Amino acid sequence: MSNPNLFAGKTCIVFDAYGTLFDVNAAVNRHAEAIGSEAEAFSALWRNKQLEYSWVLGLIGRYTSFWSLTEQALDFALAKYPSIDCALRAPLLDAYRDLDAYAEVPQVLARLREAGLRTAIFSNGNQTMLDRAVASAGLGERLDAVLSVDDVQTYKTSPRSYQFVLDRLGVASAEVVFCSSNRWDIAGASAFGFTPVWVNRTGLPDEYPDLPPATVVKDLGGLL
Repeated sequence: MSNPNLFAGKTCIVFDAYGTLFDVNAAVNRHAEAIGSEAEAFSALWRNKQLEYSWVLGLIGRYTSFWSLTEQALDFALAKYPSIDCALRAPLLDAYRDLDAYAEVPQVLARLREAGLRTAIFSNGNQTMLDRAVASAGLGERLDAVLSVDDVQTYKTSPRSYQFVLDRLGVASAEVVFCSSNRWDIAGASAFGFTPVWVNRTGLPDEYPDLPPATVVKDLGGLL
């Protein structure tokens, strides 16, 4: 392992799912030809609204499954881009159920487990979504646990959501390396006491300076 200091005293490494292990743009990319020139902006809006809805519900103390938010966000994006055929709604949702894992993910998970670390997913996605994504990407044998906020009925970045990881894995926060492509998730994990790794795949500028990551990697290969 090229990052011995990062893993010193750690027993497990926990990954966000969407955008970290799975490419959230894969669903739109599969139908990009039918969508047309607005595909990239459409995909970004779908993702942004999905997250926005989770934040708003978390702040007002309500909960709806992440799959429902995914559907609602897609409906908003289709309404925003009326030139895109609404008949694509069902195929897009089907594609989102089976998102592609990033190319490095299987090998990285295998290497981390070989190094003695437990591997887990912790995601806003509900359990049905996560189980199908993991199965379709063939990652099941490389993960020790697949955890969803659905069990605590609140979204990240609520401290109660991160506490669920400790309760289910039976570890202390200091034992956990937490990886996410979402800088807001890194901020939440940092505030909670995890050792956070920001997977900055698209070279975004940093934010939340008072809640920094322990390190930044371009992709998950940077963990090895």
